[in-house]
Amino acid sequence: MENKKTLTGFTIIGFLIAAILIALILTLAAPQYMQSVDRSKEKVLRHDLIVMRSAIDQYLNDHNEYPSSLQELVEGQYLREVPIDPITDREDTWVFSKPISNEYAGSIADVFSGSLLISSEGTPYAEW
Repeated sequence: MENKKTLTGFTIIGFLIAAILIALILTLAAPQYMQSVDRSKEKVLRHDLIVMRSAIDQYLNDHNEYPSSLQELVEGQYLREVPIDPITDREDTWVFSKPISNEYAGSIADVFSGSLLISSEGTPYAEW
C-alpha cells in the first residue's frame, strides 16, 4: 500500500477569498449597525426626556415650586436615579431652562440634552 498524503486546511488563495468575503459583508453591515445604534440612543433620549419632564411636573404639583436640581427629584422619589444622557454618555450634561414667570420658585422648568450634535431628523438634540 502506498502512503498518500493529503493536504488539509486552507490554501492562501482560499484564505484570501474568505477574508475578502468577510470584509465585504462587514462593509455592508457596519453602516446599518451604526444607524441602528444611533436610532436606539435617540429613542432612549426621547423616553428619558418624557420621564424627567413628567417628574418635574409632578414635583411642581406636589410642592408648588420647581425643583432646583435633578438630584432633588431623586431624593423626592420622583426619579429612581438621574438618567445618563445617551448622546453624551454622561449624567451631568443635562441642560435646564428656568421658569418663564416668577410665579414659582425653583430653577428647573424643563430639561434638554447637553449634546451639540444633530439628530437623524436634522434637529439639534439640545432642542428636543
